[in-house]
Order: sequence, then C-alpha cells, then structure tokens
Amino acid sequence: MRFMSQGICGATLILAAGGAAAQSSVTLYGVADTFVQYLDNGGNHSYSLRSGGSTGSLFGLKGVEDLGNGLKAVFTLENGYNINNGAFFADTTAMFYRQSWVGLRHDTYGSLTFGRQYQPSFWAVYFTDPFRGNEVLSPLAAADLAGATDRSTLATQYVSGRTSNSIVYTSPDMRGIHVYAMYGLPATVTQPVPVRSGAMLDVAANYSGYGFYAGVGYQYQHGAQETAPLVPTAPTLLTSFDLMATEHFSGALAYRVGIVNFQFNYSYNRPKDPPPGAVVAITPAVRLPLASLVHSYSIMELGATIQATPADVIAIAGIARDVRGVHDNTPGIQVGVDHSLSKRTSLYMRAGYLKNNGSANMSWPGVTGVASGSKQILAVLGMTHRF
Repeated sequence: MRFMSQGICGATLILAAGGAAAQSSVTLYGVADTFVQYLDNGGNHSYSLRSGGSTGSLFGLKGVEDLGNGLKAVFTLENGYNINNGAFFADTTAMFYRQSWVGLRHDTYGSLTFGRQYQPSFWAVYFTDPFRGNEVLSPLAAADLAGATDRSTLATQYVSGRTSNSIVYTSPDMRGIHVYAMYGLPATVTQPVPVRSGAMLDVAANYSGYGFYAGVGYQYQHGAQETAPLVPTAPTLLTSFDLMATEHFSGALAYRVGIVNFQFNYSYNRPKDPPPGAVVAITPAVRLPLASLVHSYSIMELGATIQATPADVIAIAGIARDVRGVHDNTPGIQVGVDHSLSKRTSLYMRAGYLKNNGSANMSWPGVTGVASGSKQILAVLGMTHRF
C-alpha cells in the first residue's frame, strides 16, 4: 500500500510540473453595441438603427501559452459584426475581419506576430482621437476613409488601420516607449470594392508618461490596383485603375491636465506622380486622366476627452481634411457623452457636423456619400455592453 501511495504521489508531481511548464488559457470576449441615428445628408433626412457607434460590435478569442523562460505563444481571432441585423461587418467574406494573428512574445525582447493585424501607424495616432478611431462614428475615420470615395484622391492610398498577410514586431515597454515595425505582403480583397494591394512597410513609436503622450508613424504603400465606380450617375459601372505608391506621415500629441486630456494628431499623405499621359478608361469612348485622381492630402484633428464624473466622459473633436492642388476640403466637429451604468454597460450620444467644400464628398463611414459641396448633420443615441 505504501508503494502504491508513493507511485500516485509521484505521478501527481509529474503532472503538476508539466502544467507549470506549459500553462495556457483562452479567453472569449466581445462587445454588443447598437444605436439609433438621425441623419441630415445634404438635405435628405433619415432615421436608422445601426451597430458599433461607440465600440465596434465584436466577439473574439485570445489565448496565451507559457513556454517557459519568459517566452509565450499568443494568438487573437476577432470578428466584427452588425448587431442590428447579424451580418458580418464591412466584409461578408471575412470571418475575422478585425484581427487574426498568431505569434511569440517574450517578456524582455517583445513580440513577433503573423496574420491580419493593426498597423503601427494606427497605434501612433489611436490614443489621440477622442473617439478612439471608431470605424462608424469617429470623424478621424471618416476623414481617412474619404480617400476611398473622393474623386481627387481615389488613386492616393489611405491608411486602413489593419493589414492582412503582415509580420509585426512590437517592442516591450521601455520606460514608457514602444516601437513597432510591420511588413505586409500583397493581398486581395473583394469588399467593399475589389482591391489588390501592394506590399507595405510601416514603422512607428510612441511614448506615454507623466500625463504626456507622443507618437510618430511612417508608412509606405507600394502601388496597387482598385476597381470602383467613377461615374456618380452609374454606380454599377465599375472601372479598374492603378493606385499610386503612397507615403503616409503621422504625428500625435496628448497632455492630461486634471480631468481633461487634450489631444492632437496630424497626417500627411503623399502619392508618387502618375506616369505622364496615363488615363483611366471608364468606357471605350470616355477616358479620364489618372492624374485627376492623384492628389496629396492632409488630415488634422484637435480635441479633448473630459472625465466629468466617475461615470461620465465628454469627448469633443474638430477635424479638417484638405486636398492639395484642388478646391476640396472638409471641416467638421463632433461631440459625445458616454455614461456608464456599470463596468460592462454604458449609454452614449453623439452629434456631428461635416461641411464639404468644392468637390469634397466626405461622410461618416457606412453612410452614402453626400453630394459635393453639401453638408451632413448627425445625431445618435446608443448602448454598449461588453462581455
């Protein structure tokens, strides 16, 4: 009996040692967010129920396995969806549109990850947007995504925030400093419009400490190709055209004084010149100079986040998108209030205004673009639950 007892104890110790050497965990998490929207879109009034106005509706899995000696295996799979109708968000062909990556992380040397991931330039700017880069109601996202609809910048590539087929290095925390580097291999998507992207290089760094934040980023996108409607009166008529190799420069600052966090970010997007005489064939009889779709542009945002009470946050942001060389610019403003009912549930409101000047047609993401020279007025009430 004593021999059997010793054997059982020894087996237990072996199993315990194995578990300690390779501890692992998987976490299921998510957000359910919906809001009611009123929109004045160039004089056309509408009401709708939408999803993801404060935080994108999502569910995800993230895991970590301790491999010993400070090394861990990590992964994240994150889906985006519309809670109002249950559909995939943005791309119905992508189950994990938001994130899909796996890699290794070391406590001392940082992490190396592979898959669909956030770009370093995103992390340089994210902390200085009062609306946290939200893909539906952030005016900064609206200004960036205008590059996909503005006739003056259609062939000037914009920063999408995430990249497929990417390899990302993230440094450990070095006294408040983080360094990021990414190389993205070419990829092809079919939604919202068909795009074949070129390779991408993105590097960034940020610092946070003593109430101060600063971030800088540089991204170079190689040439690519897109198929999109170029004739407003014929939205189903798709035209393929080249996207010029484009450089993106980003800078961001924030400083907290008491309950107020003042925030600022600026980006400049500079494409290479198109080949002389290059044209886009819309129909056999209609040709458009490629140069008319290729212009540099800048985006500037100034705002503040105010922790008015332990349960209430007020956010305000002013935005300006300016296209160089043509009459095409959009100023705008947005205010918001978030009220926490608990650690997991909150109510929110947003109100915003955009004024398109010249040929500009910027609009909030997911909203049909307003006619050039018109305005948009937006008001929403929503709810967010985190699980």
